[in-house]
Amino acid sequence: MKTPALRSEVSAVGAKLKLDEKFQHCAAEPGDEFYPNGIFVFNITRLLAFIETHAERFPVESIELADIPDYGNDESLDQEAVDAADTLRPILMAEIAPGRYNLIDGHHRVARARREGARTLPAYKLRCPHHVPFLTSSKAYEKYVEYWNSKLKDLNGATSKRPSSTRE
Repeated sequence: MKTPALRSEVSAVGAKLKLDEKFQHCAAEPGDEFYPNGIFVFNITRLLAFIETHAERFPVESIELADIPDYGNDESLDQEAVDAADTLRPILMAEIAPGRYNLIDGHHRVARARREGARTLPAYKLRCPHHVPFLTSSKAYEKYVEYWNSKLKDLNGATSKRPSSTRE
């Protein structure tokens, strides 16, 4: 699988994304699983295959369930799938905005772990830009770069507006 490159410019808070004019969205194949988040749709099947192929770059971490937002929609999940969910299989957290991670794969595993009173789950935490090549449209890619950079700008602006500490 060919993964398009994504150029970034490192800053103190995160990396500013630059549009890659040669970006090619992640193509879908029959049976692929997707995570839709508004206009941003990620090809989970291809992303997990990439992680598996590059395991040394993506160590499994232990994530506190309390750190994963509970949107209260567990009842909308297929309860048979929740019952069958393998909580030993890592969930997938993607850095959607600088320093903010969203669950993009593993909702059934999280629901089961919560129901069973677990405190942690194994997870892959993908920093930006590792998940960006798995967006399924060029429009989503362009909007994501714009979104990410606006969040980075907001964060950098908030950091620069803090009063400096003075020593006496």
